[in-house]
Amino acid sequence: MSELIQAQTGAFEQTDIDSNKTMAGLAYLLFFLPLLVCPQSKYARFHANQALLLFIVAIGGNIILGIIPIIGWILIPLFALGIFILAIMGLINGFKGKAKRLPIFGKLDILK
Repeated sequence: MSELIQAQTGAFEQTDIDSNKTMAGLAYLLFFLPLLVCPQSKYARFHANQALLLFIVAIGGNIILGIIPIIGWILIPLFALGIFILAIMGLINGFKGKAKRLPIFGKLDILK
């Protein structure tokens, strides 16, 4: 598992990671922030992509669970907690300089 994380982080230049850690972490608060501040950074773009995926899953999941009566309404707080935990994981990875994908849906790439 650690080789996989190193392989993913190895895809980015160390200077890019060091200079854009803050923007990568802040991407999980505002996914478009790294795209505006440092659009040339592949590392920040990676985390912006992960944050955008998280945002889309959060909105879609809330809409779907909101439509389902009673059971969906009960599951919304649990779903929100899961999204919050994933956001904290991404935030920590971004600030630490790791390029670790989020579980389940993190393998998708929307931003190239």
